[in-house]
Amino acid sequence: MNTLIELYDERTIENVLAADMFRPQRIIYLCPTEVAQNKEQQKTIRSFFRHRGWEPELYFIEASLYKVDRIVRQLLTISEKYPDCALDVTGGSDAELFAAGMFAAKANVSAFTYSRRKNRFYNISGAEFADNLPCDLSYSVEDFFLMAGGTLLPGRVDNATLQKYLVDIDPFFDCFLHFRRDWTNIITYMQRVSPAEYGQVPPMSIKGSYAVKGERGGRISANEAALRAFERIGFIRNLNIVSGESVSFRFRDANTRAWLRDVGSVLELYVYKACLDAGIFNDIISSAVVRWNDVLGHGSIINEIDAMATMGVLPIFISCKVSDIRTEALNELAILRDRFGGKGAKAVIVSTGQCNAASRHRAAQLGIAVIDRDELESGALVHRLKVIMKVEDT
Repeated sequence: MNTLIELYDERTIENVLAADMFRPQRIIYLCPTEVAQNKEQQKTIRSFFRHRGWEPELYFIEASLYKVDRIVRQLLTISEKYPDCALDVTGGSDAELFAAGMFAAKANVSAFTYSRRKNRFYNISGAEFADNLPCDLSYSVEDFFLMAGGTLLPGRVDNATLQKYLVDIDPFFDCFLHFRRDWTNIITYMQRVSPAEYGQVPPMSIKGSYAVKGERGGRISANEAALRAFERIGFIRNLNIVSGESVSFRFRDANTRAWLRDVGSVLELYVYKACLDAGIFNDIISSAVVRWNDVLGHGSIINEIDAMATMGVLPIFISCKVSDIRTEALNELAILRDRFGGKGAKAVIVSTGQCNAASRHRAAQLGIAVIDRDELESGALVHRLKVIMKVEDT
């Protein structure tokens, strides 16, 4: 097979997976008018293949979504010009699939499909090269963004440095569980005594008042037990508390400073480590920031995904909430999953609260798995991730 015919699909991965697996010399896409005329959309596919290390010839041919006879004639014309062609019937509209069946029978060309559930290619007619063939591709987080026309940007976390802190993450999360009810006030206190100054290197050595202004005009006193716990796990050093008067300490480094000044960092770090501990993902990113390129003619949109991981050709999108689960968060997560993952992609929302029935119902409607405080406290996060990805514990 030197020529692959693809039935263009709204699910991005359907347009690139078979091509990336078999690497033909040329790919011919039968696509709707808006794609056939959209050079930027075509450029996205070219750029993705180039990023993957190869540059096939690409052709985009306008095809009717409903005129079966016309689609069959187009397929026959292609097969006459490229008799070595094969047809992927994984994606496409119902009419295109019906036409593909007629064409395969009439022209006696090779036809195959891909099963997401089994992650295998299957021979439909004359495609022995795809007969029960496992898909051994592995995509990165960046790959999924690129194939959908997005760009991975630097996030709040330098993922390259997280390896140095893996031994600290579980003790940090244990601190959170112990002080969960007061966590917001504890972090607010840390923010008040270590203010951020734009454009300047933040100081590591801190000396502040024992009580500071709260969010709503009240006063927040230093949580001495929490501060001593932070010192025990090595996030702060040289702690000195003069009860009722002052507090001084030194942050271990800029990263621990940032994590102790952000309410949600502790959960995001814990989820990141759980993805590592699961041992099933080939790529994991904490704070994955994606720019949607040229969305509906309105320039670009930027979103952040708290954690994202990939297992072969299957991505998982994870939202972390140190609060109740709201409908808006579920809707946003579903949109990101569908836009950059497509059918088969997984979405999970992890909350340190307890999910109510209404939120669980909405999550179920959107196909989003929910992991709440009960499972976090029982240490079930790694197991749940494996279950969601349909991987059995060994």
